[in-house]
Amino acid sequence: MRNTFFLLAISCTLFTYSQKRNIELTDIWASGTFYPKTISGFVSMKEGKSYSIQETNAEGFSVINEYDYVAGTKLKEVINAKDVFRGQKVSFDDYHFNDDQSIVLLYYNSQAIYRHSTVGDFRVFDLKGNIETGKGEQVRYPTLSPKGDKVAYVKDNDLYILDLIKGKTKRITKDGSYNSIINGAVDWVYEEEFAMSRGFEWNVDGTKLAYFKFDETAVKEWQMTTYGNLYPDFYKFKYPKAGEANSIVDVYIADAAKGSSAKLELGSANDQYLPRIQWTKNPNMLAVQRLNRLQNKWEMLMVTGTTVEESLTETSKYYVEITDDVYFLNDGRHMIVSSESDGHKHLYFHKVEGPQIYQITNGDWEVDAVLGIDQANELIYYTSTEVHPTERHIYVIDFQGKNKKRLTTEAGWHTAEFSNDFSLALHSYTSATVPNQYSIKNKAWETLRVVEDNKEFSTRNNAFIQGDISFDKLAVNGVELNYWMIKPDNFNDSISYPMLMHVYGGPGSQTVKNSFGYSNYYWHQMLANKYGIIVVSVDNRGTGARGEEFKKMTYKQLGKYETEDQIAAAKALGEMSFIDKNRIGIWGWSYGGYMSSLALAKGNDVFKMAIAIAPVTNWRFYDNIYTERYMALPQDNGSGYDDNSPINFVKDIKGKYLIVHGTGDDNVHFENSVMMVNEMIKNNIPFDSEYYPNKNHSIYGGKTRLHLYTKMTDFVLENL
Repeated sequence: MRNTFFLLAISCTLFTYSQKRNIELTDIWASGTFYPKTISGFVSMKEGKSYSIQETNAEGFSVINEYDYVAGTKLKEVINAKDVFRGQKVSFDDYHFNDDQSIVLLYYNSQAIYRHSTVGDFRVFDLKGNIETGKGEQVRYPTLSPKGDKVAYVKDNDLYILDLIKGKTKRITKDGSYNSIINGAVDWVYEEEFAMSRGFEWNVDGTKLAYFKFDETAVKEWQMTTYGNLYPDFYKFKYPKAGEANSIVDVYIADAAKGSSAKLELGSANDQYLPRIQWTKNPNMLAVQRLNRLQNKWEMLMVTGTTVEESLTETSKYYVEITDDVYFLNDGRHMIVSSESDGHKHLYFHKVEGPQIYQITNGDWEVDAVLGIDQANELIYYTSTEVHPTERHIYVIDFQGKNKKRLTTEAGWHTAEFSNDFSLALHSYTSATVPNQYSIKNKAWETLRVVEDNKEFSTRNNAFIQGDISFDKLAVNGVELNYWMIKPDNFNDSISYPMLMHVYGGPGSQTVKNSFGYSNYYWHQMLANKYGIIVVSVDNRGTGARGEEFKKMTYKQLGKYETEDQIAAAKALGEMSFIDKNRIGIWGWSYGGYMSSLALAKGNDVFKMAIAIAPVTNWRFYDNIYTERYMALPQDNGSGYDDNSPINFVKDIKGKYLIVHGTGDDNVHFENSVMMVNEMIKNNIPFDSEYYPNKNHSIYGGKTRLHLYTKMTDFVLENL
């Protein structure tokens, strides 16, 4: 009887298991199976009791709806594309309110230019009467003034202000010219490396507009070939490579009523960066962040009229990163600023004129993001790495740095958007295995309502065979490195499995995060469960969330210590009884492609194969802001550039190598792969390659990703 029961139990288990199936590439890249629901365009309404979000209604029209925070009931439909566009199913790309939320600007029909910049159409509506009060054409960065009576935008590299009351447009600048002068926007390298695109800011009362003027004349052009016509076209844009000339950048202030502009005198403009401009609570005072070319000296300048005063200064033996955590308080006298000056990113309380009053947060951990500052109650809400570098938790602390309280408990990744009065919050949570969870929290952090739990996604997700993902530490090269590992669902520790490592590894980055991994996570699960490959990712030295020294110790030697760590980690993991040390591969994209290429060469006794997608292969080919920040000038650090560029180590490659690139990559140019391949041919080193015509750094669109990951999968199976 006991044997019968045992067999019945096994039969039931196999029956249950058989209901699940393996993940296929079409599930990931064709059917959209693994895309959970998200909340788009969340805006807290001014009274703090409701919020608006962007949705698609039952008829398929894009709408902006307003909901009650607690009850979840829809209070009203703010805007419906059916009404706005007379029945056309136009999707809003973005929307913005003015300060009192009586005016809304809709942005639509946008087309990408580079990573952050777009060009598109806009319309403006007075919500009190739902009357269209303004209309635009294909422009960049249409932005409402605080009162909602004007819109500033950029067209053909010139800055304009549309007066919605008078229905008249003022052209603020007239010298804009492609690949020469940019007004109100930024050049390619600022956009890519300082994560910015709009180059103007309204002051607090909408009477002035501060804006950038870029003179790109001295910057050399990069030319990309675009295919599709009988004779290919050529796209040229200014791209300053390491050691080469930059744009000359100036800041101007325009009078919104008169349209006249005045240039700010900020010193030598051709050997510095001005990565941020921000108005204070004083409508006449502008804060400007300035970096020297080597980016090891940072200043915050306060500009009032023609007076320029240095408020804050920070220097480093490595480099200083700019900050978006600059919060000017309503009293007009104080500000809260983040800094790494004590070795970790923390918050500080300053006078606007600069003197530090005290440090607000401190400890052997990092403040990751400021979520909101409740000035009425003198509280700061932020996320940090205090629990563990692989997680983000939400905390609240008072302005004096006291009464700190951790609000979140579930292991994973937390963030939140607060109501205007900070009495309520939309809490967002994920983990490596939990998709986006949204809920409304009160001030005591109690759940008042679940907004979205992605149950439908979880039901779909549970139909597939998936193995466990675990997080651990690995001691190599005198440090402990965080890593995750995905094992097959039917893992057997008596079997010796091949291992594929996923790497990025760049400065301040992280791949080892207890947060939802989306498409790559499911590809890794497919490899583990359908093909029996253990997948691992290790965060090497130079990555983020572990303090300044851990992150910046790779200075002037990018790739050296990171590669040493990946090789040492592969060796250590290869000693585990269930991993076949003779079947270890590595793959990565962008900086990760650079790392996988270097690892295959320098770790030729460890790695059997590598996939490099859109890799940097020579730091001399890459842009100057990024490269010089971490490597200094090539004229001063030639060995640092050459000793860790994969193109100089192809003769050491013994394993199988797949290199992939989009020919339309404006970021890491196709040149990198062409020159790498050329060097491999010179040295008679075999390789596989795949190129994607006209595709940019992300290599996507249509069936592109399906094709790419099919190629990658086949390569992994053939060589592991």
